[in-house]
Amino acid sequence: MNYLNRHLEDRLKRHAKAFKIVLVAGARQVGKTTLLKHAFPEIKHVVFDPVQDLYGARNDPDQFLETFGSPLILDEVQYVPELLPALKRRVDRNEAKGQYFLTGSQNLAVLRNVSESLAGRVGVLRLDGFTPAELLSQAHASSWLQDWLEKPEDFNPSPGTLDILPINESLPHYLWRGQMPGVIELDDDDIPAYLSSYVQTYVERDVRVMSNLSDLALFSRFLRLCGALSGQEIVKTQLGRELGINPKTARRWLNLLTWSYQWIELPAYNGNSIKKLSAKPKGHLQDTGLACYLNAIPSPEGLLSNPNFGRIFESWGVGWIMRQIQRMPLPPSIYHWRTQNQAEVDAVLDLNGKLFPIEFKASHRLNKHDARGILAFRNTYANAVPGVIIYGGNEPYRLTEHAMAIPWKAV
Repeated sequence: MNYLNRHLEDRLKRHAKAFKIVLVAGARQVGKTTLLKHAFPEIKHVVFDPVQDLYGARNDPDQFLETFGSPLILDEVQYVPELLPALKRRVDRNEAKGQYFLTGSQNLAVLRNVSESLAGRVGVLRLDGFTPAELLSQAHASSWLQDWLEKPEDFNPSPGTLDILPINESLPHYLWRGQMPGVIELDDDDIPAYLSSYVQTYVERDVRVMSNLSDLALFSRFLRLCGALSGQEIVKTQLGRELGINPKTARRWLNLLTWSYQWIELPAYNGNSIKKLSAKPKGHLQDTGLACYLNAIPSPEGLLSNPNFGRIFESWGVGWIMRQIQRMPLPPSIYHWRTQNQAEVDAVLDLNGKLFPIEFKASHRLNKHDARGILAFRNTYANAVPGVIIYGGNEPYRLTEHAMAIPWKAV
């Protein structure tokens, strides 16, 4: 497969000039190593193994670093937590930037036996699966989202004002296949086998390394349950009841999914509202192909008729927003909003004292009723701007005075 440019390339190169160490984190097989090797082809590359200590990095990390020198790419560094204190000692003796580039599919916060922090020395970037723009070689195109966040009063999309990506496949087909690099060249018939192998490897390698779980089969059932609940508010007691585990265990397992970059949770926004609001976070599985696999959806046509279609699209939309705001020097905070009367907004961005409500609708056509959540939000918060509905259609337009419709294919 030919290399496809990623949104993070510019920020990666800026980080290399600003930090002594750069960490590219993300779920397994999303292209972290490929990105680094493309951006810095001349730098030596070392891959760590969860079992074997091939280069003696665990036994004598200082000798390892002395032998290999810098700059150096260290791949899957979570398998060698003993290396991090040695990295700190080494970079503290040298003021040069871009000495080490790390990849990791687990959050540094859960690496065991790390006696010293790399805080202040490491710039962290998160890489997820491909966006439509990246798949179509338009990774460096600016996003309408940034235009909206910078000047919401001037943002007024209409047919012809936004570039629409020439995506030939349908929305259900795109979501069903997912966004991982490994599926790009696969036929549809091979997608389930790929995802089955992915889940097995993730549970048996990543989860086992992170937590020493004894019942991996039960965790696999938990993962499938999370796939079914993607796009919904998370109630830990409900998760526990379904599997016969206590809420504390359910929370710990959700943390494992989060720390391995498979899952994100949007906290509930409350602001200063006097309304009775939900305080529950909303959870999203990060890859829609994985969500479809965990929901046992056999085909794109099966997704179209599945009751989870809208929620899976919402999870994709939240992931797309996260990828876009990571391109910004100072990303906005992101929440979801829901009242006890069931008025809700799928995502709320908080930036520069303004609130930006976003809804996700998989429908090919919208009507004014689809904007009711945005209207309720704007009636509650005076600093809320007119919102956006990202939908399954093809043309941008103003739906109401409170809401604008943006196609999922728009850049």
